[in-house]
Amino acid sequence: MNKQELVIAVAESAGLARGDAARAVDAVLDEVIGALKAGSNVKLVGFGTFHVTHRAASSGRNPRTGEPMQLDARNQPKFTAGKSLRDAVN
Repeated sequence: MNKQELVIAVAESAGLARGDAARAVDAVLDEVIGALKAGSNVKLVGFGTFHVTHRAASSGRNPRTGEPMQLDARNQPKFTAGKSLRDAVN
């Protein structure tokens, strides 16, 4: 399912116009991104938790040439599924 399919599904299940559903989906995603940028976790009980971890700088290899290269330190967004979500897919 891509974003457009999600918007259509939300519109149908909530009885909204597609434009309203698109704005609602965009608003939710923007708030999750904003919270992660600010260093907060986003916990959706029963669904899961979005959080940010820090990856230290490391060395790697260019897959095309095999040359060593330095990988910069960065923040990595992560998602941990909640129990209800794990149970629903198993």
